[in-house]
Amino acid sequence: MNDYELLVYDEVQDWKRKIIKRSGMLSRVSKKAQGKMSELIPEKVHEVMTDSIKAMVKATLLGSQMTTNSHQARGLSLQEKDGLLRKKVETYRKTAIVEGAGTGAGGILLGLADFPLLLTIKMKFLFEAAAIYGFDTKEYEERLFILHVFQLAFSSDEIRKQTLSEIENWEDRKKVLGEMDWRRFQQEYRDFIDLAKLLQLVPGIGAFVGAYANNNLLKHLGETAMNAYRLRLITKVPEV
Repeated sequence: MNDYELLVYDEVQDWKRKIIKRSGMLSRVSKKAQGKMSELIPEKVHEVMTDSIKAMVKATLLGSQMTTNSHQARGLSLQEKDGLLRKKVETYRKTAIVEGAGTGAGGILLGLADFPLLLTIKMKFLFEAAAIYGFDTKEYEERLFILHVFQLAFSSDEIRKQTLSEIENWEDRKKVLGEMDWRRFQQEYRDFIDLAKLLQLVPGIGAFVGAYANNNLLKHLGETAMNAYRLRLITKVPEV
């Protein structure tokens, strides 16, 4: 490893410790309350929501694959790839801020439209991240990895730890992993962003909340994606 890769190795270890750290009391109470609310929703509604998000994500994955430049980072060092990804994060954050402010200012109907629009922005960003780090999203395993990165960013403590373990051992786990658990995928994502998105529907503050929430969500996703792909590239313990 060169000096930069040694630095990255340490940063990834710090990030992993943060990932497995238990959430604060407020987050745990909120998650428990959301779980209780979910139990009150009829099973048929859950099935419809799961199928809808599954179809939405798969359509986004297909569209993102077709519009991503898979050769944009060929020949770059890890340091150069990290720099390029940081620029992409800034670009997508600005897009998400504008989208969140616009839908938040538009009342309930436009506020509801924010969900699929923001999902599209996030998935498109993850395809860009995969290409930057040299992974071919035409392969099913790489598209599945993208969904795992998404789930790692937007899930509860237990699921986050499980997903991190799968990502750490991806070369072995990808051989036995089947399709995503779409029910869990959509429930975890909805629970993670519910409060922010509900506040976005409030007249008068929707635009501010939408812009603020989307900015933070993309920043968080950017950090998660960068370190998830770094984790796959930095596999050896550095020699002292």
